[in-house]
Amino acid sequence: MSESSLVPQGPLRPLDEQPPLSNGQFIVRDTPDSESISMDVIFVGAGPAGLAGAIELARLVREGQERGGSLGEIEIGVLEKAGQLGEHSLSGAVVNPSAFQELFPGVSLDEFPFRRPVTKEGMYLLSPNSSVQIPTPPTMRNQGNYIASICEIVRWLGERAEELGVNIFPGFPVDSLIVENSGVIGVRTTPSGLGEGGESLGPIANSAIDVTAQVTVLSEGTRGSLSQAWLDWQGVGSTNPQIFALGVKELWNVKQPLDRIIHTMGWPLPPDAFGGSFVYPMADDLVALGLVVGLDYADARFDSHGVLQSMKMHPLFRRLLEGGKMIEWGAKTIPEGGYHSVPERRHGEGLLIVGDAAGYVDVSSLKGIHYAMHSGILAARKIFEALTLGDTSESGLAGYTAAVDGSRIMRDLHTRRNMRLAFKRGLLIGGVKAGLMTLTKGRFPGGTIKVEEDAARERQFDRKSVPVITDSTLTFSKADAVFRSGNQTRDDIPSHLIEAESGVSAEAADFYSHMCPAGVYERDGDRLLVNAPNCIDCKATDVLGPRWSPREGGSGPGYRRM
Repeated sequence: MSESSLVPQGPLRPLDEQPPLSNGQFIVRDTPDSESISMDVIFVGAGPAGLAGAIELARLVREGQERGGSLGEIEIGVLEKAGQLGEHSLSGAVVNPSAFQELFPGVSLDEFPFRRPVTKEGMYLLSPNSSVQIPTPPTMRNQGNYIASICEIVRWLGERAEELGVNIFPGFPVDSLIVENSGVIGVRTTPSGLGEGGESLGPIANSAIDVTAQVTVLSEGTRGSLSQAWLDWQGVGSTNPQIFALGVKELWNVKQPLDRIIHTMGWPLPPDAFGGSFVYPMADDLVALGLVVGLDYADARFDSHGVLQSMKMHPLFRRLLEGGKMIEWGAKTIPEGGYHSVPERRHGEGLLIVGDAAGYVDVSSLKGIHYAMHSGILAARKIFEALTLGDTSESGLAGYTAAVDGSRIMRDLHTRRNMRLAFKRGLLIGGVKAGLMTLTKGRFPGGTIKVEEDAARERQFDRKSVPVITDSTLTFSKADAVFRSGNQTRDDIPSHLIEAESGVSAEAADFYSHMCPAGVYERDGDRLLVNAPNCIDCKATDVLGPRWSPREGGSGPGYRRM
């Protein structure tokens, strides 16, 4: 049945059709299996935060042993859902090197896994057929920062961690936290080798594994299911709910070099949507191109992937890409709420939350990687102290939250605490407010700009949707894009996407089909069709639609240079 055969009435409030978070799935009160693996500390997620924390902790343990300390051998493990390190990592990325310099004080800048320094930058305001260069906002200036691939950063950090004796386990997603009373005592991994109905597929099937630890660190990245469940279970809140953006990114081999990083605002986004685009030169013949949009947009048929394809036909981008080749594609959500959306407490008995899972991202400067690493370093220092004292209780680990709150992470977020929130009423008003906030170092407008979660925003179906006709040269379908993500998911894997028990309306099905950049959802008349193997774990669905949950290790994208 064609889309036009059933016209959505709207408006749609996604929250009304989203199932609640399943704490019973992610928090289990159970005795660890008799064949469980015992670690002292486990990091759930091998991103910049988890790996930086593992490296710092291993270094502290080694230095303590050299000084004759009493702690002894400490087993540190890192569990990662991707089949290989970096395959699920995606970022712009222009990196502030401060965390690398703190973690590796004896290493020179040219030895870090960066592509090249930022030497020139340009900010452009776009209309459909033209562009005007405007001054770069002070918060977005990148002098002293470096263009990089987050995949390459993660692989490099993984090598450094293993050199220090850290145990890294790729292909092991975590299904749930194992708890006892009010504390976390370990994790349970996701089983593998199951068919669509959950039945064992024989030789390739593997049961879940329990891993126990004195301290579990949730470094699972954006919209982490375990972090959400633990915060809810513990009753830990924040001034505002977390809000998110979705970034869709492509890598292109190009014929002509680009001599600067580029950011844009305005077209192709509607006036009431927050976001913009970027182009970063990773090499003379390689550029990263992307579009980022806040997930509180009002247009129910806004399609981030389709809008990115339209954007590439703009003269600013087309002349750079013409004659080139798109070689990699991906998408990922970004926590945008800032200071007011960071949980009041990011520690508990036997547990810490670091990096994007805690919301340590500053949207006004487009930075999060160095904050993630700094938080991992601070977590490691507190864990080392707690292990030395034999106290991993909530009070024993409380110094982590205090350390982050007193660090550059929260100082920076506090200075820019209302900047993203100011754009809730559109680009023009938000731009004026953001300028005043910059001038006053955050003192204007004072107080807190309250927001609701993205799924609570009503979506309208009254805007005309113009589909992009793809040519597989400059513009690409969602199926082509998912292929270029290196998706490695079995076709017969159980669905990891949890729909509302009562089903969803035709309006919701229509909305999901546009919202997902990977074509996971399709509307067939008034029904929702789910192509779960297409999922690239961007987590947009968990923000606005069916809930995401961990699936078989190694599933999802296979990013190499994202």
